[in-house]
Amino acid sequence: MKATVIATFFGVFLMCTYAAKEATKKMKKAKLYVPQIDCDVKAGKIINPEFIAKCPPGCQDVKYRVYGTDIYASFSSVCNAAIHSGIIDNTGGKILVQKVAGHSGYRGSFSNGVRSLSLPRWRESFLVSEGKPRKGVTYPSTLEYSSSKSTAVKSEPKKPEQDLKATKSADTTNAPEKASEQGDAVRKEYRTSPVPTPATQMATTTPTPTTVMTDPSTTTPKPTTTPATTRTTTAAAAAKTRAGLHRVRDIGSSSVHPAYSSVIAAASRQVQAAQGRGQNTDIQRQEPIAAFWRAAGSPAHLAMETDSWKPGLSLFDTGFSSKEELNPKPLESISQGNPNCKVDLSFLMDGSWSIGKRRFQLQKRFLGNVAQALGIGTTGPLMGIIQYGDDPSTEFNLKTFANSKDLRNAIEKISQKGGLSNVGKALSFVNKNFFSDANGNRGGAPNVVVVMVDGWPTDKVEEASRLARESGINIFFVTIEAAAESEKQNVIEPNFVDKAVCRTNGFYSINVPSWFSLHKVVQPLVKRVCDTDRLVCSKTCLNSADIGFVIDGSSSVGTSNFRTVLQFVANISKEFEISDTDTRIGAVQYTYEQRLEFSFDKYSTKQDVLSAIKRISYWSGGTSTGAAISYASEQLFSKSKPNKRKIMILITDGRSYDDVRVPAMAAHQNGIIAYSIGVAWAAQDELEAIATDPDKEHSFFVDEFDNLYRFVNQLIQNICTEFNSQPRN
Repeated sequence: MKATVIATFFGVFLMCTYAAKEATKKMKKAKLYVPQIDCDVKAGKIINPEFIAKCPPGCQDVKYRVYGTDIYASFSSVCNAAIHSGIIDNTGGKILVQKVAGHSGYRGSFSNGVRSLSLPRWRESFLVSEGKPRKGVTYPSTLEYSSSKSTAVKSEPKKPEQDLKATKSADTTNAPEKASEQGDAVRKEYRTSPVPTPATQMATTTPTPTTVMTDPSTTTPKPTTTPATTRTTTAAAAAKTRAGLHRVRDIGSSSVHPAYSSVIAAASRQVQAAQGRGQNTDIQRQEPIAAFWRAAGSPAHLAMETDSWKPGLSLFDTGFSSKEELNPKPLESISQGNPNCKVDLSFLMDGSWSIGKRRFQLQKRFLGNVAQALGIGTTGPLMGIIQYGDDPSTEFNLKTFANSKDLRNAIEKISQKGGLSNVGKALSFVNKNFFSDANGNRGGAPNVVVVMVDGWPTDKVEEASRLARESGINIFFVTIEAAAESEKQNVIEPNFVDKAVCRTNGFYSINVPSWFSLHKVVQPLVKRVCDTDRLVCSKTCLNSADIGFVIDGSSSVGTSNFRTVLQFVANISKEFEISDTDTRIGAVQYTYEQRLEFSFDKYSTKQDVLSAIKRISYWSGGTSTGAAISYASEQLFSKSKPNKRKIMILITDGRSYDDVRVPAMAAHQNGIIAYSIGVAWAAQDELEAIATDPDKEHSFFVDEFDNLYRFVNQLIQNICTEFNSQPRN
C-alpha cells in the first residue's frame, strides 16, 4: 500500500514538473510584440504613459525636431530624441519611453549628431532609455494616438441681412446645455496628451535665494596713454604697418544663483544609467537662472557701473611680455569658481592686422583680467576664446581650463592671426561649432558671446547674429575706437552693433574710446555677463519675427466680444520682446472691407503696441476673410524685413462670404506662417485651409469668446517651435 502511494505521488510530481517546463518554454517563445513608430511621431501624440517602441532607420534629420536635453518636451520627435540621448543611432532600434510632468524650461544642446532646441516651457515631458521592459510593467502591443483635429462644426454662410449677433444671444440663452456639450466635445478633441500619473511626476525643490557678494575695493594702476593714431584704408598700408603705429582698416567685399541642487527624482535612474554608458548628463545642470548682484537701478553711465561693483582682485598688470606661441597646457588644477555667475562664455578675439601688435597685447591683457575677475570654475563661469581674422579658429574651449590662473597663462601665449575683421563669419562659427557638449557646454548655463572688435567689421553681421540669438546665445559687443565721421563711408553695415546684440537697450554694448582705456570696462562687462536675470536671449523662444493680427470686426462679433478679442491680442503681444530688431507687431481689422490699424514699423516698444491695440475701434459689417488675407499680405507683410519671420494670426467667428483657399495659399507661398483661430460658428474647413499646417496645431477652435484666454500659452508655444524650422525669406 505504501509503495503504491509513493509511486502515485512520484508520478504526479513528474507530470507537474513536465507541465511547468512546457509552460516555461511557451512563455519564452511568446515574445513581446514591439510596435514600430515613424520618425516624425511626437511623444505628445501617443497617449500611453509608458511604452516600448521600435524606431526605423534614418531618423537623424533636422526636420524631426527635438526640444531639450535628457528631459525632452513632448513636442519632440521620439526617435530623434533617442538618437540625441545616445540610446540608439541612425540605424534605429528599440527604446523605452516614460512620460513625466511638464518642465519650466528645456535647454538645447548638440549631442550624437543631433542639435536639440531650447523651449521655455511645455505641458508634458518624456524620458527615453534602452528598450528593455521594467520588471512588473506590462507594455502595450499597440499604441494609442490622440487626435489632432477637432470635430467639424456645421455652419451656414452668413447672410448680410441677418443679425447673427441676436441669433447667437438667443441660442446661448435658450440652450445652455447644448452649448456646454459642444464646448466639451471641442475640448476633448483638442486634448492632445493625458495628465501624467503621480508615478510619473517629477519631484523638484525650491531654489534657495541668492546671497549678495560683498567686494572690497581695489586700486587699478593707470597705464600711460599715447596720442591717438591715424587710420588708413588701403591693403598696401595694412601690410606695411603691422607694428601698430597706424590703425589700418582694409575693407573687404565679402559679406555671429547659486546653483540649486534639486535633481528630478523621476529621472535620476535614467541619468545614472546614461553616466554608465558615458553619455551626456546635462539633466543635472538644468537649473533656474537666478539674480546676480542686482543693482538698485539701471546705471546710465559706465562710471556708475564701475563704482558700484569692484571685485577683490587685481584687474590690471603693467607691462607686456612677448612669448612664443604654445598650445595650452593640460589642466593643472580645478576651481569651483564663483557660483553666482554660472555662464558659458565665448570671447571673439580680434586678430586682424588693423589692431597692431601692441593693441593685440592690450586685448590679451584685458581678457586675462576678465578671466581673473570672473572667477573661473566648474560651478561658476567657464570661458573659451575664438580668434578671428579672415577665418575664425578656436584657441581653447569651455572645458580646457577650469581656473582663472591657467586661463590667464594660456591667453598670454596666444599669437596674432592677422587678416580682415570678419565678425559675421566668426559669429556663424560660434553658433555652429562652439556651444556643443563636446566643447564643454553645460546645458543649464546661459550661453554668452562677447565680440571684441577694433573699429568695425569687414563683413555683415546681421544674419549670423540673428541665427545665433535664435539659438539662445546672448551677444555682447565691445567696440574700441569706433569709426570717425570721415571713416563711416568705409563701414559695410551701418549700425552693425544694434543689428547684432541681443537687445538694443545699451546693456549689451560697450564702446571704448581707446585701447589704452580698455581696462576700465573689465568690471562693467563682468557684471553684465554675470547678470543672468538680464540675459534674455537664453530665455526667449523668438527674437526676430513680424507678427500680424488679422481681426474679424463683423457685426456678428459684437462690441463686448470684440474687446475680448483685443485683450487676447494684447496677451499674446506682451509675451514677446518688442523692438525694431526683435519682434514687431502689426494689425488689420476686416469686415467687407479692410483697414490697416497699424503697421510693423509704427511702434517699437511694448507699451506703445499695447496702447495701440487698446485704441482699435470696432468696425461692424460683413465677413470677407479671403479678401482680408490678401489685404494683409499686400499692405502689412509686404513691408516685413527680409530677416524677419512672418507670422499671421487670424481670428474669426463665422464662415466667410468669399473663398479663403486661394488667398491663403498665396500667403503660404510668400513665406507667411498662418495660424487660424475660430470662435463659435467659425467653419472648420476654412480654418484648416487658412492655417499653414493644421497637423502642427496651426488651427484652433474655441466654443466662445470668453475662452480665448485658454489658448494664449499654447499658441505662443507653437509659434516658438517655428523659428528654427521655417526657411528664411
